[in-house]
Amino acid sequence: MKKQFIYIGLALLGLTACQEKKTGTMETKQVCISDSLAKMVEIDTAKSTPMADELTLSGEVSFDENKVVKVFPITSGQVMEVKVSLGDKVVKGQTLAVLRSADVAGNYTDLSATKSDLSIAKRQLDQADYLYKNGISSERDYTEAKENYNKAVAANSKVKQQIAINGGGNTNASGTMIITAPGSGYVVEKNISAGNFIRPDNSNSLFTISDMKDVWIWANVFETDIAKVKKGYDAKITTLAYPDKVFKGKIDEVSSVLDPDNKVMKVRIALNNQDLLLKPEMFTNVVVTNKEATASVAVPASAVIFDNSRFFVVIYNSKCDLQVRAVTIIKTIDNTTYVSSGLKPGDKVISKSQLLLYNALTQE
Repeated sequence: MKKQFIYIGLALLGLTACQEKKTGTMETKQVCISDSLAKMVEIDTAKSTPMADELTLSGEVSFDENKVVKVFPITSGQVMEVKVSLGDKVVKGQTLAVLRSADVAGNYTDLSATKSDLSIAKRQLDQADYLYKNGISSERDYTEAKENYNKAVAANSKVKQQIAINGGGNTNASGTMIITAPGSGYVVEKNISAGNFIRPDNSNSLFTISDMKDVWIWANVFETDIAKVKKGYDAKITTLAYPDKVFKGKIDEVSSVLDPDNKVMKVRIALNNQDLLLKPEMFTNVVVTNKEATASVAVPASAVIFDNSRFFVVIYNSKCDLQVRAVTIIKTIDNTTYVSSGLKPGDKVISKSQLLLYNALTQE
């Protein structure tokens, strides 16, 4: 074949064309990489790796139930006032709601009665003790007075304990009970309103407070995809609110049963939420990445060139031995492209400035 010399006009390219030759089915020209261009070129090696797969799921943000404080009703009554709204930030001890409770008022009535009984029992004991020591009354009378006094003490203590359990210092004799925040955070659930009547056997919490620094993402997996999801798989989460921001985590729990309502399996991803960007009930798009058992030749996605409805890579054998080779793509996951033909493990490909070389090698 006749030898010819081609010079690339742009100094930026730093390419010196040499002898023309063919690579595969493409007619290319021999091109050398100059020292200046070598600084702009990156070379990667094709490797046989387990092929990653992606599964897209719908999900929803939830608060971390292991790091929340739930406020349950401890007595019956009517809600007179609610001081906070859903989403409000609260501090420990802050008033959440005010109740009026007949049970609380009854406890204070019982306390007053037991105080009177205790006072009477104490006077009787003192009198019995004086009479017994002076030989006027029997030991039996003294013992009986002492037992009555102990019973009065126990009854009084019982009522005090009931008041302490039912709010203690947050209650008063008029039956008013103040519900306060047991910890600091955000009100993520609120199940009462002014005028509501509540009962102590109510299974629902009045408030749920979370610091929101950790959240859960619950994603839905259809039955056909269950085998593609396992604990420990990587997950990327995006939201409508922050479409350009990707939250990364791992699946840390896989449900053993299907949801009876929509026939999907739930998987959970735990995420750090220090910036408080993720809110409960926010919808999410979850992309789960897993490694399949099948291995494939993989190269950086940046090394692949699409031209004339085909995919190509620039093979690097030496500084003056470059080839354009057609490849068959299986899929691209993140920044990795998996190839079924055209490359073998160990082949070196240009992954930066490859388009400049491709154009120089294939130009007429």
